Amino acid sequence: MGFPPASRAQTLVLWIAILASFVSFLDSGVINVALPAISRELGGGLTTQQWVVDAYLITLGSLILLAGSLSDVLGRIRILRVGLVGFGVTSLMCAFAPAAEVLIIARALQGIAGALLVPSSLALITSHFDGAARAKAIGQWTAGTTVAFIAGPLLGGILVDSVGWRWVFGINVLPIAVILCLLAVLHATDVREAGVRIDYPGAVLCVLGLAGPVYALIEQGTRGWGSPAILLPLILGVLCLAAFLWRQATAKQPLMPLSLFAVRNFAAGNIATTFIYAALSVGGFIIVLFLQQVAGFPATFAALALLPVSLLSICLSSWFGSLAGRYGPRWFMSLGPAGAGLGYLLMVSSQAPLNYWTQLLPGIILFGAGLSATVAPLTAAILGSISEQQSGIGSAVNNAVARVSGLIGIALVGLLTGTQLDLAGFHRVLIAVAILLVIGAAVSASGIRNPPRNPAPRTTPPPRLGVRVMRTPDKPKGIQNP
Repeated sequence: MGFPPASRAQTLVLWIAILASFVSFLDSGVINVALPAISRELGGGLTTQQWVVDAYLITLGSLILLAGSLSDVLGRIRILRVGLVGFGVTSLMCAFAPAAEVLIIARALQGIAGALLVPSSLALITSHFDGAARAKAIGQWTAGTTVAFIAGPLLGGILVDSVGWRWVFGINVLPIAVILCLLAVLHATDVREAGVRIDYPGAVLCVLGLAGPVYALIEQGTRGWGSPAILLPLILGVLCLAAFLWRQATAKQPLMPLSLFAVRNFAAGNIATTFIYAALSVGGFIIVLFLQQVAGFPATFAALALLPVSLLSICLSSWFGSLAGRYGPRWFMSLGPAGAGLGYLLMVSSQAPLNYWTQLLPGIILFGAGLSATVAPLTAAILGSISEQQSGIGSAVNNAVARVSGLIGIALVGLLTGTQLDLAGFHRVLIAVAILLVIGAAVSASGIRNPPRNPAPRTTPPPRLGVRVMRTPDKPKGIQNP
């Protein structure tokens, strides 16, 4: 049974969650359109471009698990505040970076702060909304975060063409200030779990296990697979990943409880996430680079090419989230990625010189519709399959899977394009993205099960943070709980 119309506290929580995730997802999207300008000023070509993206994703993806545990132990609001301040500081470090190496290091630090934002923000939603109301709230959250991820190139393009690429990082300070103000209005007493230990060895193994293979994948184009500088990090990274899984299976309080994957929808949803989010990351990366470096579009025009995806997400994500709450997520998660994959196959017709209206736009529209039908049902299926007490770590695992899949996808781009992106390489990447999306659709169709249409109502409302809202003269009694 869903909640009545959202209270003021719920509305504030929803806005805080959306904006906090918006900052992290915006940075993931806005960076792509700035990559050509960064490489022109700082040098390094495709390898530097991959590192600027993946340095952020390595720390983000590996530490989201740690951040999820920290939010449960230390409190979601506290971790959210620390992440916001850290993200603002590291964004300024990126904006003032004098060299490519400094920018890459700053991006890695920025990923650490970003890891604190997403799990805490989504866990706020799952602890404040129930049933169909939760599905709708997740749909609204998805609309905001997906728009940030996809519309980021538009903002980035405008900034790159007008005031320079450094402002794509400096602009983060504004939404961070807004969120901190909202947190000042929403006074919250965090709920913390006593006696919980943090698995720091597991976190270290996860970071090393991702960094080694990613380094090998990116640098193999310049050093070759036979180089010890490639083979050693690759082998050590794989061993660290194996040790991480062993640690999670044997630790008393693991970062990633493997028992979660015994839940069918959680396991199938995360497998689908692996393929779908790898496709999203690679697709956004390659389209923006192709439009600027091969088709010769200015940064703003290259970013505008993806605007239909953002518009479709704004209009449809919340609606699809509500439908998934009513009818179940399975077929939305199956047909959505399949349609998005077909959209990428339509883009393979692109030629030089490029005609955007006939060669790219139809595929982009189909991709946007499929994406809108996918993301909210996917998130709702995964988080709805586990208990609310596990919502923090559950959302952290899902977000880690999404970021790590994108990280590996970006690292693999060089294998398909070579050291120089051209039309043929662009087509190869488009086909690979379509295949990933279709696999995600097949996993969803075979693995996801819809929940009962009429589940038994809760006898008590879901647990909430101790929330009180700053009182105003016209409402002296504050906010009434639903």
